[in-house]
Amino acid sequence: MLSKALLRLGASAARHPWRVIAAWLIAATLAVLAAVAFGGRTADSMTAPGLDSRRAAELIERAGTGQEGMTAQVVVTPLDDGATFFDDDGARTALTRLRAEVKRLPHVLGTSDPAGALDAGGDTAVRGGLVSADGRIAVVRVQYPDQSRLSAEDLDALVDLGDRLRAELPLRIEMGGNLFYVFSDPDGGASELIGLLAAAAILFLAFGSLVAAALPIAMAVFGLTVGVATMTVLAGVTEVPTFAPVLGSMVGLGVGIDYALFVLARHREYLARGLDPREAAGRAVATAGRPVVFAGGTVVVSILGLAVANVPFMTVGGLAVSIVVLTMVVASVTLLPAFLGAAGPRLARAGRMGRALQTRKLGRLARRRDPAAGAAHAAGWRRWIGHVSQHPVPYAVGAAGLLLTATLPVLGLRVGLPDDGSLPHSRTERRAYDLVAEGFGPGTNGPLVIAADPTGDPGVLDRLVATVAADPGIASVAPTHIDRATGIATLVVFPTTSPQDKATADTIARLRTDVLPTAIGHGPARAHVGGAAASLSDVGQRTSQRLPVFVAAVLAMSFLLLMLVFRSILVPLKAVLLNLLSIGAAYGIMVAVFQWGWGGALIGLEATVPIVSFIPMFLFAILFGLSMDYEVFLLSRVREEYLRTGDNSTAIVEGVSRTARIITSAALIMVAVFLSFAVAEDPSTKMFGLGLATAIFIDATVVRMVLVPATMTLLGRTNWWLPKWLDWMLPRGPVGTDDTDAESTGEAPRPRLVDR
Repeated sequence: MLSKALLRLGASAARHPWRVIAAWLIAATLAVLAAVAFGGRTADSMTAPGLDSRRAAELIERAGTGQEGMTAQVVVTPLDDGATFFDDDGARTALTRLRAEVKRLPHVLGTSDPAGALDAGGDTAVRGGLVSADGRIAVVRVQYPDQSRLSAEDLDALVDLGDRLRAELPLRIEMGGNLFYVFSDPDGGASELIGLLAAAAILFLAFGSLVAAALPIAMAVFGLTVGVATMTVLAGVTEVPTFAPVLGSMVGLGVGIDYALFVLARHREYLARGLDPREAAGRAVATAGRPVVFAGGTVVVSILGLAVANVPFMTVGGLAVSIVVLTMVVASVTLLPAFLGAAGPRLARAGRMGRALQTRKLGRLARRRDPAAGAAHAAGWRRWIGHVSQHPVPYAVGAAGLLLTATLPVLGLRVGLPDDGSLPHSRTERRAYDLVAEGFGPGTNGPLVIAADPTGDPGVLDRLVATVAADPGIASVAPTHIDRATGIATLVVFPTTSPQDKATADTIARLRTDVLPTAIGHGPARAHVGGAAASLSDVGQRTSQRLPVFVAAVLAMSFLLLMLVFRSILVPLKAVLLNLLSIGAAYGIMVAVFQWGWGGALIGLEATVPIVSFIPMFLFAILFGLSMDYEVFLLSRVREEYLRTGDNSTAIVEGVSRTARIITSAALIMVAVFLSFAVAEDPSTKMFGLGLATAIFIDATVVRMVLVPATMTLLGRTNWWLPKWLDWMLPRGPVGTDDTDAESTGEAPRPRLVDR
């Protein structure tokens, strides 16, 4: 059985701690060396097979126009408020020099020439979208090759050039483009440190011991090092999205410290009973380690289920995050018991500073949360759970109504991708975005690229240009570029609205369903709408279409696994429904904050933005897996009490109260870690951080401490009902709820309770 294997594994690690710690040090060193030698950089390919934007990209690649590569733009305006590029020779000369120096940068294929267009005629520069109509703003568009031939050094070279020229030229210089989006360092470093410090403080308050607080942090750092290094090696083999390291760090720190807390709390309980530290570590891994393995496996399987979306970057991103979670699970049942064995009996008592704190109010809080303090210190939780169990109907109705109300904003959910206009003003990309929008209109920041193959219909291009230009959602159309070898034409068009505006998505849909079919007719020619805005819109539609299938698959899997674990039908059904409530409430709060702007300033959000298209599916996968942590940990204890006493009410009060202090401490740690990422600059990172923190907070408070005891009280003995025929068909639970597991950990055998 699983518990016997974990018992042997944990006891062995505790008996030979320095061997295990040395093995992890070697593994971490090898992982980092492999990342340096074979790793690659993260990159984004926001597309998927079968999408119209992907077909457009394939035509552009065939034509070899260079438009399939990376781009950047340098936006400039004279420092003299009254000067324009039309009449200021000094500004025009500076613009010429700037373009020449940008063109000499490594890997630059070409640049636009606003100064040359001005010399040829001011109208030419304005019509080409190189200089604004008032002559105040000019854009130098920089074309790079495809992403595989570039690196962060190309971005650094462009940024360094801008810094130097700002001091030498009478121009204000700002920069943006997808080169910045792909190669800018993702947020995370400072957030990880803040999260670790917050977790350390909470652990110290929970245990009153610096040693006890340090062990989960040390284990999480080890696991994160190995996991992220392995993710970097994966990036050398395939394209790992840029959000994966940040999300992996966020989730890895949260679950790693949580898993360690569960095992450490049970270890201290065994120490308080007088067990030898090594034996206590083995039993802690055998008991608390079972829910950890199950919960971690559920997280991994849920995230890997993202493959049903058929969006490659989401599949690979899910795989990368799963590697970190799996590493944390392995560390929890190997490295942590080694730490426990090395710490010896010191973990059984609070340190000097912890005892000093216990003389104050804060110390009383720490003592009450100390898992080693025994059942007497759970009296407060026992009173609360008993109160809820005595009034289950009002608490169940009130809590469910609260969560349903928080879920209502989901009806207004709008997916998209926040553009550079959502970044803080401290970023040059945001300032460049604002200048372009001011001088050329908001749609210039998100051009669409129409790729057309006019085979068999030479007049189709003229009709295409005319019909596209006549569309009310199109502000302007750049001159058509035709590849002589293939005949493929590319048409760059500028919408009237910004990339993240819903009207832009409507324009893209209208071009595909009405405008292009009208221009092409029934002939052999074909045309597709591409560009970054179109690709992101397509990915958003695909994920929205696949989300119901994914949700149904995760729910079914979770129901079956929980049924195996707890030998019940109603317990897993209730768990699935309550988890849906907490996740729905988190979605609703995200819509209120990011789309409606409620409280956005508290996390540094300077403008309302749509929800990133792939985040709802990612969050569902992660949150449903994480919610299983608390579900399994809490219900395992409730079931233990029920099998021991046979009394449902006693089992609920004792089981929930004995786990409440650990669940609240663990949730507080995870919320602190996730909120530390919610203050990052990137809106996508903010969404992940706030969404995860909100859902975990709701799950650990409203759901676990109110709805679970209320609903389980209402269900009574039927909580554990399982038909006889189904009990015969099901294998024993994977986290060991049968008698042999109890015996393997030294617990008294418990009667198997199945309704006949």
